[in-house]
Amino acid sequence: MIDPKNLARNELPPPVHILRLVADHKTTSGTANVTLPALTRDVEIDYAALSLVSPEKVRFRYALWGVDKEWQEAGSRREAYYMNLPPGHYRFQVIASNNDGVWNQQGDVLNFSIAPAYYQTIWFRIALLVLVLMLLCIAYVVRARQLARQFNMTLEARVGERTRIARELHDTLLQSFHGLLLRFQSASNLLPTRPVEAKQRLDAALDHAAAAITEGRDAVQGLRSSVTETNELRGAITAVGKELVATSSAVDAPAFKVEIEGGSRPLNPLVRDEALRIAGEALRNAFRHSGARCITVEIRYDTRQFRLFIRDDGKGVDEETIRGGHAGHFGMRGMRERAQVVGGRLEVWSKIDAGTQVELRVPGRIAYDGFARSWLSQILSGSDPSKRSRSDK
Repeated sequence: MIDPKNLARNELPPPVHILRLVADHKTTSGTANVTLPALTRDVEIDYAALSLVSPEKVRFRYALWGVDKEWQEAGSRREAYYMNLPPGHYRFQVIASNNDGVWNQQGDVLNFSIAPAYYQTIWFRIALLVLVLMLLCIAYVVRARQLARQFNMTLEARVGERTRIARELHDTLLQSFHGLLLRFQSASNLLPTRPVEAKQRLDAALDHAAAAITEGRDAVQGLRSSVTETNELRGAITAVGKELVATSSAVDAPAFKVEIEGGSRPLNPLVRDEALRIAGEALRNAFRHSGARCITVEIRYDTRQFRLFIRDDGKGVDEETIRGGHAGHFGMRGMRERAQVVGGRLEVWSKIDAGTQVELRVPGRIAYDGFARSWLSQILSGSDPSKRSRSDK
């Protein structure tokens, strides 16, 4: 029997208690100031409320302050779930109401925290910021150095171009004009007694003058083509030697020969041209100043390096000339500069009345075309790379 005038109302708010905290499926011990490990992903909080009158009508609200901005209606559910919480301190609060809607406003509270990983700490972020600033500073310094290096390279290129033009003028125009003088002198000596031969030499001198003009124009314009269309250095050096022999008198002309060791190999065009220029300068010096009876050019195609020797048995040169110290003499200096252009090394040996030797060495990886391919093919074929053959001309 129910008397509507005397209905009983449950004024007792239900007591609320947090039972446990489960982090990544592991139950923690205690419910006060819990510290969870770093990188905790799943957090579950279980709670309950005691009401002996219609316990099925108990309702819950909870909030994780710091994450939730307002109360979450949980109904009769007795678990709260949170995922991927960032590191920090949290305060979880849960309240409940009885069957008549009387709320326990204080409920129960759980304080817990999640430890940060090393890369989530403030010190790591500060260090990362400092590192980024350092990298920016390093990038700025590197860029500034690159700009300075580019400027220096441009400046060096201009200076190198001027040096190259001076070297080309010395190796082409000046040497060609000197050869013309010798030809004219030879024709002048023959003119009184042998006019026909003198005329022939004058005609040859005119042809040589036309070639000198062309060669000088090419040098100024930077058209540094080889004197031969092939990649064969021996023939080009032989042609230079024959020309020098022709400009000398028959009595004073020294014996000239070219020797090869190791078999001819294709050279890098730049190495070939610079080696020919060096050989030409050394041969001109030997023919005109050494008073030698024999001048020999030896070309060695070694596996690991290319070597070029120019030897004579003349009167030799002094140390100051070898160092290029004489003012107005650019030949020795020009040869060294040409060797440096191709990454090689030039050595000069000489003693008074004991002759002179000029040696050019260039590493094989620079000197030869297809160096690595030819070396591999020699190994696979079983041939001996050190096998050499000699031929004279």
